[in-house]
Amino acid sequence: QVQLVESGGGLVQAGGSLRLSCAASGKIFSINAMGWYRQAPGKQRQLVAHIRSDGSTDYADSVKGRFTISRDNAKNTVYLQMNSLKPEDTAVYYCNADIKIAKILVGRDYWGQGTQVTVSS
Repeated sequence: QVQLVESGGGLVQAGGSLRLSCAASGKIFSINAMGWYRQAPGKQRQLVAHIRSDGSTDYADSVKGRFTISRDNAKNTVYLQMNSLKPEDTAVYYCNADIKIAKILVGRDYWGQGTQVTVSS
């Protein structure tokens, strides 16, 4: 069984910062891409940032220059540093990882339970 456990969400004023963490545990052979998604009330879940196994990254246009994704492969952990937060960043943030549980198997997507980020104006 593989689990993704997120932490670091909370309430912050506009202009503030938060750092989200997501640790993968369980039967893991390798982790390919990892990423963060968010879902605001009444909206679809959308990609925030994505980091591949080689360290290359992608960001949603709305967070470029404010958010930074990183990973610690030794700890199977992905981070999202969020600076200059805006009220429109308010959402539940979900961690995602493409994980192989055995060498001969293809990777599959795993999701965390979500962590609430609320930015007050």
